[in-house]
Amino acid sequence: MKKYTACLLAVTAFTLAAPASAQFAKAEDAVKYRQSALFVMQQNFGRVAGMAAGKIPFDAKVAGDSAAVAEFMSKLPWAGFGPGTDKPESKAKPEIWANKAKFDDNARKMEAEMAKLAVAAKSGNLDSIKVAVSATGGACKSCHDDFRAK
Repeated sequence: MKKYTACLLAVTAFTLAAPASAQFAKAEDAVKYRQSALFVMQQNFGRVAGMAAGKIPFDAKVAGDSAAVAEFMSKLPWAGFGPGTDKPESKAKPEIWANKAKFDDNARKMEAEMAKLAVAAKSGNLDSIKVAVSATGGACKSCHDDFRAK
């Protein structure tokens, strides 16, 4: 299972990071890229959050692996928010480009909280994970409140 997870992470990283290293051919490509990165991050964070909430049976290994993937993915979507990517239809509010500094600050805060979650999950301590999930979820919510349409 560990090799599968590592392989999946490597393939996902290559698939998502390759477009970030060059300009996107079209704005729609950037939107798809950022949505894909955010989706993978959310799925892995959601698994850990479900365990913290008692909705999913706690498995320390799965929590650690999922949090590590979520942390890695938290660094990727921002390349997809470049100039001209505000026009394709998405849930991104125009405020992202009008207040890019605040958006970027929120992104860095979420990345920092995601890193703390990965450390907590690696420890296997459910109480630490619960605290980190709450802080990470708060960072996500803060950005969504300001910059994501419902």
